[in-house]
Amino acid sequence: MMVSFFDQFASPLYLGVPLITIAITLPWVLYPTPSSRWINNRLITVQGWFINRFTNQLMLPLNTGGHKWALLLASLMVFLITINMLGLLPYTFTPTTQLSLNMGFAVPLWLATVIIGMRNQPTVALGHLLPEGTPILLIPVLIIIETISLFIRPLALGVRLTANLTAGHLLIQLIATAVFVLLPMMPTVAILTATVLFLLTLLEVAVA
Repeated sequence: MMVSFFDQFASPLYLGVPLITIAITLPWVLYPTPSSRWINNRLITVQGWFINRFTNQLMLPLNTGGHKWALLLASLMVFLITINMLGLLPYTFTPTTQLSLNMGFAVPLWLATVIIGMRNQPTVALGHLLPEGTPILLIPVLIIIETISLFIRPLALGVRLTANLTAGHLLIQLIATAVFVLLPMMPTVAILTATVLFLLTLLEVAVA
């Protein structure tokens, strides 16, 4: 029986337990818990340095008021990077290929930024709906278009991220299958195809 290439994107079940829950829980097990000692081991020291530098780069474009989001955003980014990198390993499942997971992260964060912006700076938040210097006749149309684009943004970004990850994994599987098929018949072509597969894997690491 021919297995569909898209079966890798379905959340598998094992003993009635959806493996997506294990894939989401696993990243936190891989990170050692920092201790309260003055001197830590090398792994915890490197982990602390990496997360510190990562958070600094993440908060660089934001003003001081936005730094209260540092813990949430840094944790979310480390979590997403980890599950995306683990999803590149053989016989693994990538939860971020599921649109439901991406939308589950996108909608609450998007809604929080919209509500906080409307509450703290309503004039600036509403000003984004109408570009400066717009002709009077275009004002109603532009306001409607900008409002629709604001509400559709999490869906559009979630679908785009899902499509990027799905297309990358699908291409890797297709090219890997081609390498195995061509190896006995045309070794030279198989080696060239394997080179393309290696470059595509590097691209997928960058996407992850």
